[in-house]
Amino acid sequence: MKFMVCPQCGIDLFYVKNEKGERLNVKVSRELKIIPIDVSMSLEGFKLEILFCLGCSWSGKITELKKYLIE
Repeated sequence: MKFMVCPQCGIDLFYVKNEKGERLNVKVSRELKIIPIDVSMSLEGFKLEILFCLGCSWSGKITELKKYLIE
């Protein structure tokens, strides 16, 4: 599967937060679908409007990601 990457550092690993500040590591498909890295986890309760990069200080909307291909 091909994933979207951070516009700042170019990696494909992000996290989202919930109301309690807990984090869930995710990737984003080329179709802009947010996919938990641990497929047994649910996105329920997590704020999906803002993604946080695991490689740098970038955070932003899913539409700001770049379409470089990493497999």
